[in-house]
Amino acid sequence: MKNQSKPLHKRYEKALAAHLDGSAESDLSIARELGGGAVKIGMETLDLARLHEQVMLVLLDGKPPALKLSMTARGRAFFAEVMTRIEGNRLGTREATAQLKTMTETLTRRTKELATRNEELKNEVIQRRLVEESLRKNETTTSRLLKKSRQMQDELRQLSRRLLTVQEEERKRISRELHDVIAQTLTGINLRLATLKAQIRANARNFHQKIAIIQRLVVKSVEIVHRFARDLRPAVLDDLGIIPALESCLKIFTQESGIRTFFTAFAGVEKLGKDSCTVLYRVVEEALKNAARHSKASHVKVSIQPHGEMVRMDIQDDGKGFQAESAVFLKRNKRLGLLGMRERVEMIGGTFTIESVPGSHTKVRTEIPAKGRKFGISLSQ
Repeated sequence: MKNQSKPLHKRYEKALAAHLDGSAESDLSIARELGGGAVKIGMETLDLARLHEQVMLVLLDGKPPALKLSMTARGRAFFAEVMTRIEGNRLGTREATAQLKTMTETLTRRTKELATRNEELKNEVIQRRLVEESLRKNETTTSRLLKKSRQMQDELRQLSRRLLTVQEEERKRISRELHDVIAQTLTGINLRLATLKAQIRANARNFHQKIAIIQRLVVKSVEIVHRFARDLRPAVLDDLGIIPALESCLKIFTQESGIRTFFTAFAGVEKLGKDSCTVLYRVVEEALKNAARHSKASHVKVSIQPHGEMVRMDIQDDGKGFQAESAVFLKRNKRLGLLGMRERVEMIGGTFTIESVPGSHTKVRTEIPAKGRKFGISLSQ
């Protein structure tokens, strides 16, 4: 800055000398220009004061005292005018500094607010990602449930169709039996009675023999009616209970199929409700039909035992087995079969499973709630 102040020093000395001589009395613009020059080269107030003092000492040297006083006063006015630019610049600097400070504080506050907002946005992004992930999972779950629902709807349609088919086939069978067997038998009885009426007076010799034939026809008709009633709803199930009903069912099954049966049950099963007993009976009935038709078994075991809060029934044969998974939903099966058995069990809150593979035995397991426990009944008796 020393090299830069030399030209200013000479200019300052010249301008101050002219001012002290009175040649620039009315115009102090040169002083202001000098002040501006000092600001440009970075001179401080103290540096400018020293410069002024040095110049004044040179200019006052050898002057009379009275003139010195006058020149000193004019010199102060000149210096004051020079300082206006520096003070103005300082004022501007202070204002600029204050503005800068205000701007810095505002910027700091805005930066903090921006940081807070960024953190909020970050958390919001995380939340949105979590929501999106949850939505994707829900979409997957919904898709799986929808697929399961459609499958169950298909199963329900198949079951409904099979129900209608079975109902119609049962009606056809009962109608055919009534027409072909009972109606013909009763017609035969009626004809024989008419013949007896005509012959009884003429020849009473064969009367007792013909009466015996008619009685056998009547007995046969009664047996057929009883069989129909048993197929529709066994009276022994309502009158005596589940154990006698199953014993009778297994006995008739052995007589008709030649397959030996073994049956065990705990006494407490009789305390189940009628719906539960009906389900157990129908499952056994259908399982025995399947064993007779398809398994080529020689033995069938039926066991009913308590299992925790449930009643478990196992039906196992020693037949050739089958592919259990595909058989449940086999569309060509015209009977209710395995699907109907499962529907019956699940209708009362139970579970139905099949263990079978081709070339091995088959086990049908049914578990139903032991509802009797709610009323303090012990099913383990």
